Amino acid sequence: MNPSKVFHVMRHTLPTAPQFYVTAPQPCPYLDGKVERKLFTALFGDSAKSLNDSLSAQGFRRSQNVLYRPTCAGCSACMSARVVSANFEPSRSQRRILKRNKLLSREVKAPWATEEHYELFEKYLNQRHADGGMAGMDINEFAAMIEETPVQSRVIEYYETDEDGEKVLKAACLTDVLHDGLSMVYSFFDPELKSRSMGAFIILDHISMAREAGLPYVYLGFWVPGSQKMNYKANYRPLEVFKDGIWNDLTDEMIADVGENPLGNDPVAEQVAAIHLPPQT
Repeated sequence: MNPSKVFHVMRHTLPTAPQFYVTAPQPCPYLDGKVERKLFTALFGDSAKSLNDSLSAQGFRRSQNVLYRPTCAGCSACMSARVVSANFEPSRSQRRILKRNKLLSREVKAPWATEEHYELFEKYLNQRHADGGMAGMDINEFAAMIEETPVQSRVIEYYETDEDGEKVLKAACLTDVLHDGLSMVYSFFDPELKSRSMGAFIILDHISMAREAGLPYVYLGFWVPGSQKMNYKANYRPLEVFKDGIWNDLTDEMIADVGENPLGNDPVAEQVAAIHLPPQT
């Protein structure tokens, strides 16, 4: 985010409380002809984990040391989404995905970027998102994305063994461990394995991990009805979406609604005032 294009939103709290800002309008990456703005705050210090836990449960997402959520005028299409892990049952097609990837082994690592990670990430971007906002990211920027985390983060790696007995990295996901779930920050995989639906497999495996750990949710980021990029998240039900300040079960009616309501969003100052912050330590 460009600091010169943000606006400070006043909040009547102690100076030690998080300060919230709003980005300047810019083209929406999900819906053609729309303009997006983000509400965000910095994430740092001893309270970073509790703030990440609290705001993630209120529809925010983490990017390095920033927490943000959309606050667009006249559009409320972007909704934070989370899978209810305990009640999830894979569909027939999802069971086939799990079977196709049964030879993958999972390793959980500290958030430390490697050349192997970056090579796979670059290959993934070049073939899947060459015109996206992350295209051209160099290895230092990639390392910052992985390593600049003030919270409990992990890199989940997926390997296969080749004919020479060597482990080959096929996919990875930067994941935050929250008090109530796993938050998938960013995943990437070998684009040559398109027929194996690697992106779907990573989500399914995170649901399994959350269930094994007794964590109720897997946070998938934003679900956007009407966006081809984000429609896939509706395939993981039961799914809850954060709308009008609460988590709601995803319904077929929501899938048909693209959020075209100019009166649907509260003023930004009211949104900020409604945010529940963790106790100050």
